Amino acid sequence: MKVVILAGGMGTRLSEETKLMPKPMVEIGGKPILWHIMKIYSCYGFNDFVILTGYKSHVIKDYFVHYYQQYSDIIVDMLNNSVEIHRIQTEPWRVTILYTGQDTMTGGRIKKAQDYIGNEAFLLTYGDGVSDVNITDLIKSHKQSGKLITMTAVQLKGRFGALVIKDGGMITSFMEKPKGEESWINGGFFVCEPEVFDYIPSGEEITFERAPLENLARNGQLNAYKHYGFWRPMDTLKDKNDLTEMWQNGSAPWAVWQTKKEALHV
Repeated sequence: MKVVILAGGMGTRLSEETKLMPKPMVEIGGKPILWHIMKIYSCYGFNDFVILTGYKSHVIKDYFVHYYQQYSDIIVDMLNNSVEIHRIQTEPWRVTILYTGQDTMTGGRIKKAQDYIGNEAFLLTYGDGVSDVNITDLIKSHKQSGKLITMTAVQLKGRFGALVIKDGGMITSFMEKPKGEESWINGGFFVCEPEVFDYIPSGEEITFERAPLENLARNGQLNAYKHYGFWRPMDTLKDKNDLTEMWQNGSAPWAVWQTKKEALHV
């Protein structure tokens, strides 16, 4: 199952960092948040990624093209014009990088990936949010629901549009930025059947969170996987600093790959 990551936005609310790089490349503890997201999926055995780029796409391409050099030891012999690579540190990832347009909206980006995904279910998320969501349980919930798409629903005060979730986990509608103290919101980390593409018309102006998801909900095809654990987007400099502090203090809940690694050595 491929993992599709939306990584084309400008991140205007994080302009202190995104003047020189796309938002998914803003670093947490020396690694782009995109790397952290990919590590979450890789921890659960999903290593085939399709990254949908736009703003400053070349930064993401360069990162992966030179990935093994960045994280390996090298000897540069300038006299003989040679480079030796030692202790290669890499990941078991296959990464497809698609340039989907500078100003293309989320639905338009996803639609452009259809030929690369094919007629199979796929995972989908945003390139600016981390979570300790259990991907195995998420997929299980999706399969049990029989719906075309499952969205990870999380709880966060105020800032985002909320979901109306009925008994059994079916999402029936959205509320844009409700006034209530606490509501369920779209946390990304989707599981999608290929029929989801039928709900996305062609066009760069199509926003996935509007008509496509609204129509899926209206047709009873949008399932909610309620996640009660950690979830945090990186929308502002404060978000970035908070996440960095968690990482540096060894208290990053989304670093599930570290938890699994520690468990193997117990």
